[in-house]
Formats: sequence, C-alpha cells, structure tokens
Amino acid sequence: MVRKKTNDPLAGLPPWAQKLAQRYYTRTVSTFVLYGAVRDLQPVTKEDGGVDFQNLKQFLSDDLFGGRDHVIFYDRSSGIRASATETQQDLNRALAGYDTLYGTDFAKVMPRDPGRALQILENYLRMRLSDGKSVALVIDFAETIAPAGDMSHLQAEDRFVLATLVKWASDPQFLSGDLSIVLVSENLADLTPRISRNPYVANIEILLPTEDERLEFVKWKLEGKKLQSVSDVSIQALAKITAGLSRINLDRLLTEAMESGHKITADVLKDKKKEIIQAECHGLLEFIEPEYTLDVVAGHAKAKKMLRDASSALKKGRIEVMPMGYLVSGPVGTGKTFLVTCFAGEIGVPCVKFLNFRSQWQGVTEANLEKIFNILKALWPVAVMIDEADAFLGNRDSG
Repeated sequence: MVRKKTNDPLAGLPPWAQKLAQRYYTRTVSTFVLYGAVRDLQPVTKEDGGVDFQNLKQFLSDDLFGGRDHVIFYDRSSGIRASATETQQDLNRALAGYDTLYGTDFAKVMPRDPGRALQILENYLRMRLSDGKSVALVIDFAETIAPAGDMSHLQAEDRFVLATLVKWASDPQFLSGDLSIVLVSENLADLTPRISRNPYVANIEILLPTEDERLEFVKWKLEGKKLQSVSDVSIQALAKITAGLSRINLDRLLTEAMESGHKITADVLKDKKKEIIQAECHGLLEFIEPEYTLDVVAGHAKAKKMLRDASSALKKGRIEVMPMGYLVSGPVGTGKTFLVTCFAGEIGVPCVKFLNFRSQWQGVTEANLEKIFNILKALWPVAVMIDEADAFLGNRDSG
C-alpha cells in the first residue's frame, strides 16, 4: 500500500511518522529512535482514499520509506535482510566485493552478531551514499545491541557497537546524504543514554491509539459485517471503553468474538481489557474493582468530606480545583487502604494499583515506569493507588 498522492508529502501519515519526516527534512538528524507502541499496527491511506493497517516493519518499508532506493532491516535474530529482492541482490554483490577485499566469506554466510554486521552495513551505506542513492536502515530490538547499563560493565563487542552507533549519528557523510537510521525499542529506558540522549539522535514516541483512532480501526475491522452479530456494545462505546488497548489487542478481541460466535458484552469487554492491560504491563499494574463507596467507612469525617468534594469535582470535569494526588498517612490498621479503595468506588473512573515496579538493577525501574506511564496516559482519566508508598518510593538500597 502507498499513501494517496497529494500536494502535502506528509498527508496520510500518523503523527509520529510526520514528526520523523519533518526532522529528516531539516538535514540535521539522520538517526531516529522509535519507542512506545512499536509492535502495534499502523494506519495506511490507500490510493482510493481508504485505510488499511500494517505492522511497523511493513509500514516503514512500503510507506514511510517506500520511495528510497534501498531499505534494509537488521536485528540479532534475523540478521541483515533487505525489503526488496533487488536490494538483497545488490547487498549480496557488495558482500562479494567486501569478501574479495578483506578475505572474508560473508556472501556465503551473512553474520548476525552486531560486531560484524555493523561493519558490513557501514561499508554498504557509505558505498551507496557515494553513488547518490537514498537508503534507510532499520535496526529492530535495538536494546539488545545497545542496552542501558554502566559503561564499565559492557563487553568489548557492546562497546564497539555503541561507539559505531554514536559515530553514525554525527557522521558528516550520513548527515548530508539521503539516509535514515531507525532504532526500534519498546522502552526508551532500555537503550543506553549515550544513544537516547545524544543531540544527534531524535527520539520519537509511538503512542497507543486515541479514541478516534480506535473507532477508525473498529469500523475497518467490522467492514461488511453486522455489528449486532459481534457485539452488544455500540461501535462508539466499544472505541471509548477500550482506552489503553493497542490495535493488535483490539484485533484479537474482535477476531475472537467473530470466530467463536460469542458476542462482546460490557462485562466481557471489561474483563478482557483488564486481562490484556495487566499482561501488557508484565504484572506491574493491578486493576482495582471496589465493592463499596465512602458510605461504608466509619469515622474519618474530614477525610471523607475532602474525598467526596474531589469526587464531585471530578464528575463535573472541574479537575482544575483538584490536587494532583493525596498522601494518606497514619498508623498500621487505621484503614488507609480501605479508605482509598472505597474512594475509588465513588469517582467513576478506572483505578489501578502499582505493584512492585522497583528493581535493584540499573535502568530496570526506569523501564518499568516508562511502560506503566505509557499505559496510564492511554487510559486517561485514571486513578492510581500506590500502597505502602514508603516502601515503594524508598531508595534503591532499601531492603
């Protein structure tokens, strides 16, 4: 699929892709880090004005970089692969010349380890840029070749890879040529800061779909089918209630309903959403389903009045008169957790509880928080409870 041709070269691209293209056109950045919902489907505008959806790899190859002479992919598992047969043949010819020059046999068995693969890729990129060609290189699972961590703990190969990527980002030939290097990672915190905080690297987040984008996907998925045969929930309500889900999650939800013949109800949707989001967060979040309201809390009159005023303001949309949060303190056994759980039953928005997101290992806590916050932003409005906050938010050395 290709984008519909208009006077605007960025028309039809998702917001993150437009941002990438705008940074590319400045000619000041050639290296980009894509993070966030990188495993989700991306919308593509077809020639006839319709819409289709592709995974990120297809989108980059066929749509965003569809006009490039050569598009190449690399990751530790698959090694070096070209998006088109012509590029693969050209790459093989270049490898044969490399073998002749350096006495290697890469044309027979192409290496997958980053130490040798990046040398091959750099040689190929420089040759094609010298020929005036336009090239795009996509490195998936970038955190596996340039992981976050202390420099002194890195192996020799990891240091070589890091030095190579940093060098590429500021290389004059790469910056002046028609080249884009895209590093793909789910969490920005999983990448070494020497890449993610490099002034020659542009970090671009792929967000989870908004309500309008979910509505567009649901309509596309159900095209030609009767909604009543799949769901008891209207399309608009389906798009609204599924806040926090990716298009992949939505696709699975709708496909299961169509294949099994069991309709999607509000209760089924609620349970599925809870199951999917908790799985996506790897057990870092837990949904709270309160059975009670503040009416069942005995005592704590001032605290209940304060919380009820907040609940009333929230329901009226007067969030400007509310604090960002509350710190509930007191001795053990005074009902702090129960009070907040009952408050969650009054506010009318989803409520989640932080589980153990902290880690003694460098970068893991930050990566966990990044994952959590991405989900919470998509779930908005949402209430968050951090129980035993003194333990959760203590220092890294605490027992």
